[in-house]
Amino acid sequence: MSLEAAADFVKALAEPARLRLLQELRRGERSLSELIDATGLMQVNAWKHLQILERLDLVCRRREGRRFHYSLGDDRVFLLISLIQESLEEDAAQIQRVLEVDVESIS
Repeated sequence: MSLEAAADFVKALAEPARLRLLQELRRGERSLSELIDATGLMQVNAWKHLQILERLDLVCRRREGRRFHYSLGDDRVFLLISLIQESLEEDAAQIQRVLEVDVESIS
């Protein structure tokens, strides 16, 4: 994977709406209307975000009659999301510890 492709991948995950769609798909296959109901996104916005995720193979689409159904293409993305969340939580804990020390030194 080139650095440009990696940057596109990370940019795609930098959008909260896409993360909400992925979280919903983690529960199983959903139709576009189910995803819209679950995420509160407008149909056009949900569809555009799903296209981006599909282009990166994070989401798969299948057609059933006139409806499209989406599923996760690669659930390993949640490993990356978990690592990011852990890192942010550790940073927040470190900041909290620094603030507590500063407050104690003032007292």
